[in-house]
Amino acid sequence: MDIKRLVIFVVLSVAILFGWQKWLAPQPVVAPVADTAKAPAANAGAAAAPAGPAATANDAASKLQRGNRIKVTTDLVSAEIDTMGGDLRQLSFLKHGQVEDPSKPFVLFEEAGKHTYVAQTGLMASGMPNLPTHRTVFTSASSTATLKDGEDSVSVRLDAPEVGGVKVAKIYTFKRGSYLIDVKYEVSNGSAAPLNLSAYYRLLRDGKELEGTGGFFGVHTFTGPAVYSSDAGKMQTVAFSDIDKGKADYPKEGKDGWVAMLQHYFASAWLLSPNQGSNVCAAKACRFEVKTAGEYYSAGAIVDLAPIAAGATGQIAVPLYAGPQETRALEAAAPRLELVKDYGIFKVIAEPMFWALDKIHGLIGNWGWAIVVFTLLIKIAFYPLSAASARSMAKMKKLAPRMQRLKEQYGDDRMKFQQAVMEMYKQEKANPLSGCLPILIQIPVFMGLYWMLLAAVELRQAPWAFWIQDLSVADPYFVLPVLMAASMYVQALLNPPSPDPMQDKMMKIMPLIFSVFTLFFPAGLVLYWVVNNVFSIGQQWYMNRMIEREDSHSAKSH
Repeated sequence: MDIKRLVIFVVLSVAILFGWQKWLAPQPVVAPVADTAKAPAANAGAAAAPAGPAATANDAASKLQRGNRIKVTTDLVSAEIDTMGGDLRQLSFLKHGQVEDPSKPFVLFEEAGKHTYVAQTGLMASGMPNLPTHRTVFTSASSTATLKDGEDSVSVRLDAPEVGGVKVAKIYTFKRGSYLIDVKYEVSNGSAAPLNLSAYYRLLRDGKELEGTGGFFGVHTFTGPAVYSSDAGKMQTVAFSDIDKGKADYPKEGKDGWVAMLQHYFASAWLLSPNQGSNVCAAKACRFEVKTAGEYYSAGAIVDLAPIAAGATGQIAVPLYAGPQETRALEAAAPRLELVKDYGIFKVIAEPMFWALDKIHGLIGNWGWAIVVFTLLIKIAFYPLSAASARSMAKMKKLAPRMQRLKEQYGDDRMKFQQAVMEMYKQEKANPLSGCLPILIQIPVFMGLYWMLLAAVELRQAPWAFWIQDLSVADPYFVLPVLMAASMYVQALLNPPSPDPMQDKMMKIMPLIFSVFTLFFPAGLVLYWVVNNVFSIGQQWYMNRMIEREDSHSAKSH
């Protein structure tokens, strides 16, 4: 194998890999979405249906009814809480823009837009069917709540109708600089008997894959529910298609963990054992449920509360993380929550690459320049190998005229030609395969960087310089792909010509083929490729000049 054939092999391998992801890999199933905009509002006297985190189809959960709205604004989010069930029905991120219009906040939770996605909770108790659930109408003293300057948090209190002497309040607390939302129940037992309660927490979502969230050839990060418990020792994702078929495999209970709903760049998760706060499953295992709820998918957990004595007050608090999949925020929220960041099959490479890039960004403050520095560090780390390859390529270029003469000498006798070429390599201590190693190394680095850019929300809509205002999407003016093609062509000129005219033609076409591929690659990935090529060109040019000087000195000494 020579370097020309290897390059052809690399191109075909990349095309096959992305093609498999596009046409053979399992694709998300799109579920029908109920028209909730016209659902009638319920009144305060509506009966509350018993429900767990995954209500059945005959539960009216599939028709999200509306009450009054309480609007909440902090430094990071804009939210709307519905008095119907105290649901969190709308949540948008002020620091993250929409795909189609970055100037507008990205919307995670919504019920009347492009898709349906809400957070719901409720209480259950045997013999008390009217405890507040997601079908109960709450009341609130205010319709707005704003985090003011100098405040660290803002709270919204919702009160449920008293049932049998039991008073329940649901309290949301939003914190400055955080995507964690504390959700607490306060239960005052005014009845004459102890109260044994269970609370459920669920995320209700349709099965839509959001537009504009895929990568090259339609490669997607995972969309759907995920469950983590330390008993299982890993996060387990549950495909919508498996839920439809009743084949969902995940931990059914655990003494800690979280249950989440994932999509590209963003996630929501009920944290049963947060880093800051009590583990609500410590005394007794929580039960996880991932099912369909009417026309939606439901991922949630049921928590059994400690008995509340007659005349006493009890409470339970379970935080909700709803925000971008930023590594530091995820790590600070709950154990192993960072697992929701989907690096695909190249996780073992992409994850440490992001760690290194994040450290560089911490010093430089710009993700584009961090990629440039990262590329330089990669070149330095593999310099001995690259230098050996460059020296070998320089020798091969020097031997090209002799190889051409051998081809003319032996004509169509390929066996004698190959024997003569191998003898020449042996005499000159040249190894044509040594030039292949840097390319082989670049394949996993390239794929790891691609998945890192696909998964890392930190680089989403992150500008570099000039016309590049989002490193996670393609160059809008195709300048970087053109520079990449030009740098590949210069590299080809520095490499020794092949005695095979067909291979020479292929190498001349190769930059054009790669430039077409990279038209759709994230700008950050093409930036890495261009910078890598520029460094490689400088290294090869230097090595060629050095060998020429060595040959000149050797000729003078003789």
